[in-house]
Amino acid sequence: MSTGTFAPAPGAAPVVRQLLTQAGMEARLMLRNGEQLLLAVVIPVIVLIGAVRGAEKVGLDLDGRPIDVLTPGVLALAVMSTAFTSLAIATGFERRYGVLKRLGTAPLSRATLLGGKVLALLLVEVFQFLVIGGVGLALGWSGPAGVGGVLALLLAALCGTAAFASLGMLLAGSLRAEATLAAANLVYLLLLAGGAVILPATMYGGLGDVVRWLPSGALGEAVRSACDGAVAVRDLVVLVAWTGVGSALTARTFKWE
Repeated sequence: MSTGTFAPAPGAAPVVRQLLTQAGMEARLMLRNGEQLLLAVVIPVIVLIGAVRGAEKVGLDLDGRPIDVLTPGVLALAVMSTAFTSLAIATGFERRYGVLKRLGTAPLSRATLLGGKVLALLLVEVFQFLVIGGVGLALGWSGPAGVGGVLALLLAALCGTAAFASLGMLLAGSLRAEATLAAANLVYLLLLAGGAVILPATMYGGLGDVVRWLPSGALGEAVRSACDGAVAVRDLVVLVAWTGVGSALTARTFKWE
């Protein structure tokens, strides 16, 4: 009998396995939570259907069919709701209940923990895009313009996720859980109403050039351009800049307990 066959092999699992396991757990917890599922899927779908019907009734002056203009905006809203609001609230209460502190005693490194959270966001966003895109297609949306449009859409989603995740972690790591809940929801509503995430920046008149510097405006414009088959370099650069600012501030202010 060979030696060591039944011997335990103590030690941490490989980093990749830790990352995938943590991401899977984070994604399942997010989708099992009724409030998070509401933010991730239900509200964007309701907004899409209501905005399309409303735009058709009032004859909103859009550069194209309402469904083709508004569906990309709602996809951008889905990224914002998951990567910012849901992440900030969940992480804030994990701090309050000592979850992050306990995870800090495990072999899971802080970098792997954060990486698992970001990967979970991407998994949830894939689900969101399938649901919202499916509803959009059912309502007559033409979808992204070819393979180039799909790749540009993925790039916009990645940059938007990075930007909003860094800002969400900034809130969650520096405020009390209740304050994070209030601030994340307030910022979400403000950007939803006036951040050029659903409606194009051109609909905001003279403020159009201003709102495009917001992460919501940059993400909305990047997703709309992607669905037209173009890469919005300027808006992607704005998102990368927000990612840098948010990450730097988070690194300096984030408290694990």
